[in-house]
Amino acid sequence: MKVPPREHPLARAPLAERASALLGNAWEKGRLPEPSLDPDMMWEIAARPLGAAAEAAQHAGRGSEEVADFRERFERLSAAVREEADLNPLGRAMAHGQLVRAVRNRLRLGALWAKRPEMARTPLAAPIVVIGHMRSGTTRIHKLLAADPAHSHTRYCDAYHPVPSRFGMNRAKSALDLALLGALNPWLQSIHPMAPARAEEELAWISAALHHSIYESQWHIPGYSAWSEARDPASIYREFARMLRTDAAHRGNAGRPRVMKVPAFAEDLATLLSQFPDARLVIAQRDQEAVLKSAISLAANQMAIQSDSCDLARIEAVWRHKIELREARMAEALRDWDGPVTRLDFDALNADWQAEIARTYAELGLYLTTQALAAMRAEMASSERGTHHAHSDQLARFAEPQAS
Repeated sequence: MKVPPREHPLARAPLAERASALLGNAWEKGRLPEPSLDPDMMWEIAARPLGAAAEAAQHAGRGSEEVADFRERFERLSAAVREEADLNPLGRAMAHGQLVRAVRNRLRLGALWAKRPEMARTPLAAPIVVIGHMRSGTTRIHKLLAADPAHSHTRYCDAYHPVPSRFGMNRAKSALDLALLGALNPWLQSIHPMAPARAEEELAWISAALHHSIYESQWHIPGYSAWSEARDPASIYREFARMLRTDAAHRGNAGRPRVMKVPAFAEDLATLLSQFPDARLVIAQRDQEAVLKSAISLAANQMAIQSDSCDLARIEAVWRHKIELREARMAEALRDWDGPVTRLDFDALNADWQAEIARTYAELGLYLTTQALAAMRAEMASSERGTHHAHSDQLARFAEPQAS
């Protein structure tokens, strides 16, 4: 499908405009109930399908500190969304849906672990972790490494619907999710291409434990972001590890190294490595001003749909801070790291990806097979046919001087 012109970073699709107006009108006239952002009400809605089992599911497989951490995060994030985000009606509906889903998935995972606790303890092969800023080339590196049949990866459908399902239901749900998102935001696929069964980053899994990353990229929640940045993320990454082990057990690929990537890993690298001390690391590098421009574009695209009061200068300040914070924390974590690590430069990868991948494998002590190279070539060919090139055109358009 042809990507329509995006004339400004805060551009909004007509359908998103209409949907927000219709929702606001329906709530004002009492035709539809306004979705609550009260944490107690959202928790009750999320827990309703589990009935009396919900309380036990909250605790199953988790320590008391982790249970308390999630409840405090949920209350603080809900308050930030109500008090700081200044959401429009569509944004309010989307926030309600995301927060209720986070609680519901957490309870459903707990119910699963109560029945099958061994899934959350599945032994894993040493993972390959791609570390780098959002828009620094991590997605390309991730997809190339994930294409190797000797490795495993997380699928989009499992990232956003983490409770294992039968008969491909999670793939069907994800297809519907992406269709709706594409209608509301036709530029999304050009910025970050996604498909139900394709390799996807694990951002949704740390967000399931209410890490700030996914939420601060779509809502203005500075209070929650600052509080969460300063808080020990250990509870988040213990939950993340359980989700990863459960997914590996369900898909039967625990013996193959999982290729993982989330830009927020750079922010929490020391904690991540405490969960996976045998990890191999791939550090993505790119000029920071180029990273910043692309990150602003992505965040503006996400935020404009859900709020009518977005400010580009404010978005730029947030992402300058994020880049500086992640650089500092990543450097500190790597200072004491003596495991396998390699670095991949954005421009070098664009110039000769096969040479850079061969070097990466050699430095990580991995064997690059002909089957892996063939799969990577197919991935690159698919990428060349994709819509993501349109984002480069959008960035170039934003950089052009505006006519007076």
